[in-house]
Parts: sequence; C-alpha cells; structure tokens
Amino acid sequence: MTLPPPLRLSPEVAAARSEARPLVALESTIITHGMPWPQNLQTARAGEAAVREAGAVPATIAVIDGEIRVGLEDGEIEALARNGARGLAKLSRADLAVTLARRASGATTVAATMIAARLAGIEVFATGGIGGVHRGGELSLDISADLYELAQTAVTVVSAGPKAILDLERTLEVLETFGVPVIAVGQDTLPAFWSRDSGLAAPLRLDDAGAIARAHLMRAALGLPGGQLVANPVPADAEIPRAEIEAAVAGALADAEMQGVRGKDVTPFLLQRIFHLTGGRSLAANISLVLNNARLAAEIAGEIAKQKAGGGIGAP
Repeated sequence: MTLPPPLRLSPEVAAARSEARPLVALESTIITHGMPWPQNLQTARAGEAAVREAGAVPATIAVIDGEIRVGLEDGEIEALARNGARGLAKLSRADLAVTLARRASGATTVAATMIAARLAGIEVFATGGIGGVHRGGELSLDISADLYELAQTAVTVVSAGPKAILDLERTLEVLETFGVPVIAVGQDTLPAFWSRDSGLAAPLRLDDAGAIARAHLMRAALGLPGGQLVANPVPADAEIPRAEIEAAVAGALADAEMQGVRGKDVTPFLLQRIFHLTGGRSLAANISLVLNNARLAAEIAGEIAKQKAGGGIGAP
C-alpha cells in the first residue's frame, strides 16, 4: 500500500485550490541560502505581496518537522529568514524523502519545490534563477537536479534564466536533450539572471502570460511529461551588463576553486562572493528579478485558470 505524502496546505492555499483560484508556488532556499538577513525576509514578503497584487495566491514551500508545508505563515517565513542556512538542509530530489522520513526540516530548491507544487496541484512556480550545468561540468558532471526535474514534473517555472555562474550553452543543450521548452519573454535572446542578454539565442519566444498559459495547457493536452522554463529578463533598471558580471563571476569561481568549495555549497558561496565584488549590486538585481518573476507567474496562473474555465485551449 502506498502511503499519502506528508503534505499540509495552509487554509488559504487549500481554499484557493478548492475554488480553482490561481496559485503560485515560491521556494524557500532563496530565503535561507540565497540572500542575507534582513533582505531575505523583506524579499520573501514582497514576493508574496507581488503575487497577491497580480491576482493569485502565494504558496511559499518548505519542509518543517517532517511535513511539506505549502503556504507558510509570516512567522514561519521569518524563522526561516532569521536562521538562514544554519543547520537547515538545502533539499533537492535526492534528499527530500529521507528528510521527510526523519521528520526533519529543510528549505526547498527549485527541484524540490516543483515536486511539492505538483503534489499540491499548483501549476506555476516563481523563482530567481534555475541551476544547470556548472562550468567545467563536462569533467565534473556537476549538473543541477533542476534540469532533470523540469524534464519530468509538469510545472511551469518562471525564472530570470539560468544563473550566470553556470555554463549556459551546455545548460541549454541539456534542456534541449530533455525536451524542456525554454521560452524567453518578449525577446529573442536568453536572459542570464543578472543580465538581460546572455549572448545566446533563446530557443523559443512568447510575449505575454496568455500565450505562456496556452503552451502550458497544450503540453498537458498532448500528454507530454515535464514542465516548461520561462526566462523572464531582469528589469532594465536593475540589470548588471554581461561584461561586468562575467568579470565578477570569473573572480568568484577562482576563489571557490582556491578554497575547495564543492557540491551544494558552490552556488551560495559564489553568490556571496559576487555580492562583494559588485558592491551589493548583484543582490539588488536579484531582488528586482525575483519580484518581477512573481508578478509574471501570477499572471500566468491567472490565465491558466481563466482558460480552463473558458473551455480549455481550443475555446475561442
């Protein structure tokens, strides 16, 4: 006999789901591992507010005492923000089940948040940037589980593109191999997290939330596994130009290599080093793009709900 997953929906999320109102999943590693205090708490609250203002219900996700919590109270978000990465696991597909079985706690990455969102019936997820193939990945085989999750879990993920610390060309190749649609919003080039233009052509382009919602529903109608990756460029006034951020990334990568940083510690280390090397501008850009993605995700979730209510993808 298969046991039901230890899933707890907040009253607000449960009500929204029962009423078929739009929901947007939000991850918790941005809070615990992605930003310093107090900007992590401020951004988490602002992200939820942005989702609400755009007409959807936010569902911040974390594992707390052996339960997947979908929709956190403000006090729970503040506790995550204050504790940060101290003693709190960074959960992906590989360690999610073990953490739940041990009745432990952890923050959810893109992959784990997608799994939880699917279990909760949430079709859209807003994050900052996704993981991918790390530089040197052709030798280390350091490839984020986010890419594998996108290939098999039917959630539309709104991001600002793959993080610029990655090997973007190889990341796109893996996503293509896995059959994951990579959709740039309103431009023909792939955004790269802090920069609007990675210098790489985007595989696909759509210009509005309605079109992205139709693509999401069409994948379901075709029975295709996996989700789609929406690459939403950082707002222009917050962008760090590609040449400038590349110099900071190179310096941070050299520091990581010198200090022997490996595995899950790499991304938080690089983000912290880049913060210092850019004089804090990387954090300001990160906050701006997170809120921008939250707004677009809410619009997509609203369009999905509207198109379903109107009769589906074939309806006039």
